[in-house]
Amino acid sequence: MSISKRKSEHIRIALNREVRFRTKTSGFEAYDFRHCALPELDYAEVSTETLFLKKILSFPLMISPMTGGFKGALAINRSLAEICESERVALGVGSQRQISENSDHEQTFRIVREKAPTTVIIGNVGAAQLIGNSDLSPIRRMVDLIEADAMAVHLNPLQELLQPEGNTNFRGVLKGIERLVSGLGVPIIVKEIGCGISETVAVTLASVGVQYIDVAGAGGTSWAAIESYRNKTPGSKKDCLAEAFWDWGIPTAESLNAVKRVKKVGLIASGGIDDGIAVAKALALGAELCGAAHLFLKKLATHKKEGLTALLNEWRQQLKTVLFLTGSKTVADLKRANLLVKRPTD
Repeated sequence: MSISKRKSEHIRIALNREVRFRTKTSGFEAYDFRHCALPELDYAEVSTETLFLKKILSFPLMISPMTGGFKGALAINRSLAEICESERVALGVGSQRQISENSDHEQTFRIVREKAPTTVIIGNVGAAQLIGNSDLSPIRRMVDLIEADAMAVHLNPLQELLQPEGNTNFRGVLKGIERLVSGLGVPIIVKEIGCGISETVAVTLASVGVQYIDVAGAGGTSWAAIESYRNKTPGSKKDCLAEAFWDWGIPTAESLNAVKRVKKVGLIASGGIDDGIAVAKALALGAELCGAAHLFLKKLATHKKEGLTALLNEWRQQLKTVLFLTGSKTVADLKRANLLVKRPTD
């Protein structure tokens, strides 16, 4: 199956089927903010702005990688880019692997920088594509195509295992990441796609110079679910395996707590980020930026650009309200340890 067809199937399934984790959550519900009844602040002076990759964002949010590389992706990426530019949030593109297959759909990626000339744009390549390849020119082309501010490498061993066309050889991925860090010329972000990153893996990534880790933990979209729906033979070994691993992964909050112990690496949180309060909790747990994709894709599909813009504004206001109600004038103030507390358990 061509990469373009596979990408089209992923979007169709994400929009039309139930793909969230069934029993496992992101873990943010286990935390509460300590309310400050005397904030000593004027709400008007509270700022949600943040600096990321030397660019000012209106609040610490990225519309996480969704798509690109097939005909229907052009309209999606055009709308996402226009919204990210107007709302001053970051945008990650979907895997750019397709452009190594042919040039038919390059415009589905190029449109992103055309419509978002000033905001943060992050490229995307799969880990398996880095194995044994010392020639960085294909990856540089991906960066140049969208004038990327950084390149994300996605780690997806479970998804690759479940895909009929997946690549299950991950031997050599770390060496490939190390080559990118030293030779690509833009910051490297390593991310999972919904199963989380452990402290041990984070230490290994930091040791080769990775600048940012996106934990992309469990609790949001399950790619095992998506691959289960793609399986054309219900009851087959691949289908049964996908069902069994539907809820596999480290919850996002747990992954954040583990990875934040690793020095000299920036932290991004995605996976079950579903409102501005979850954004605030992730920031309080150590993240510099938060990401979400599936909720935004569905909002764009059902309520067009106006609906997605309204949702972003709602999240921004929720974050600002958390800042005010915790006596925090800026996003950086949320890092104070006494703001976020674990809920008591029964």
